[in-house]
Amino acid sequence: MPLPADDTYLTIGAASEGLYKEKGSKFIALAFPADSETQVKEILAQVRKKYYDAHHHCYAYILGDKGQHYRANDDGEPAHSAGDPILGQIRSRHLTHTLVIVVRYFGGIKLGVSGLIQAYKTAASDALTQGSIIEKIVEIPLTLRFSYQQMNQVMKLVKDYELKVIHQQFAEQCELGLLIRKGLLEEAQSKLLQLGVEIITDTTVS
Repeated sequence: MPLPADDTYLTIGAASEGLYKEKGSKFIALAFPADSETQVKEILAQVRKKYYDAHHHCYAYILGDKGQHYRANDDGEPAHSAGDPILGQIRSRHLTHTLVIVVRYFGGIKLGVSGLIQAYKTAASDALTQGSIIEKIVEIPLTLRFSYQQMNQVMKLVKDYELKVIHQQFAEQCELGLLIRKGLLEEAQSKLLQLGVEIITDTTVS
C-alpha cells in the first residue's frame, strides 16, 4: 500500500474484529479508530468491562497525523510478546489514529514466546483486514474577521479552496470559522492577508 501524502493519513473507517485460536487459547482482536489518549483509555475501559473474565487485554495504538505518538502494552504476557506484534501490524499498514486490543482467554497450554508473538500478530492482522482503511485529510482550523464589505471576496475564496464552514456570524463585523486542508494553508493565508482579512486563530502547525 502506498504511503499517504504529506497532509493526509491512513486510518480505519470503523471498529472491526478478528479471531485466532491456538491450543485452546482464544485471541479476540478488536480494532478501533481513536483520536486521543483519552479516547484510548475510554475504549480500553469498555473492553475490559465487557471481557472482564479474560486473562489478558493486550493492546497497541498509534496516534498523531504523522504517527508520532504510540504505545504497546503486554498486560502481563512475556515482554514484547503481545504489544509489539500488535503495534507491528498497525505500522505495516501505515495506519495512525488506530487502536488494537487483543483479548486472550487462556486455554491451559502455554504457547511459548514465539507462539504468543504469532498469535497476537495474527489476531491483530485479522481485525485490521476485516475493517476498511480510509485516507483522511489533515485540516487546520482558521477563524477570520472581516468587514461586511469584504464578504463577497472572502466567500469567493471559501468556494475556490472548498473550505468547510464551521460557524459564521454576519454583521457589520463578520466572523467565519473554517477548516482548510493543511497543504493549502500557506497559499490561502497569503490571499486572505492581501484582502486585509484578520486571521485570529493561531494556525501554528507542529
